Amino acid sequence: MAASPPVRTNWNPNKTHNEVERWICLYPAYINSKKTRQEGRRLPKENCVENPTYMEMRDVLSVANLHFVVENKQYCREKSRELQFRGRVRVQLRNADGTLYNNDFPTREAIMLHVASKIPQLKTRQNKPGGEGSGASHHQQSQQQSGGTAGASGGGGGKKGKGKRR
Repeated sequence: MAASPPVRTNWNPNKTHNEVERWICLYPAYINSKKTRQEGRRLPKENCVENPTYMEMRDVLSVANLHFVVENKQYCREKSRELQFRGRVRVQLRNADGTLYNNDFPTREAIMLHVASKIPQLKTRQNKPGGEGSGASHHQQSQQQSGGTAGASGGGGGKKGKGKRR
């Protein structure tokens, strides 16, 4: 998206549908299969994705030719305050006159279903299972090796300065 992001102002009922404040909000928790309905999931589990991010949602929406804005907001039901759980996407659903912006996506649920179905097809997701499995086992082996050598060297360095505290 080469265009500059729209300017945000306070919400007003007189605003038209093409203004950012009237766009729909999508949080990754809405399509997270690891969440319960009480924790904010909006779709059935079989239609959801495991731990989606706002960046993956952004990638899918950019291919779908929808207008959207990424915002650095925290979902109110999210327990963790870490940066990886932040972010939301606002998507334009309707034009200024109230007609649909894109006839392929008539509702919020249609957009969520599209995003949830396309995220597993992203290259970043397809490379993860093979690379993550071998990388994780390699990472565990290196931890075990370093853990064994640290124990043999007399305590592992973590306890080194504790005797000097008074």
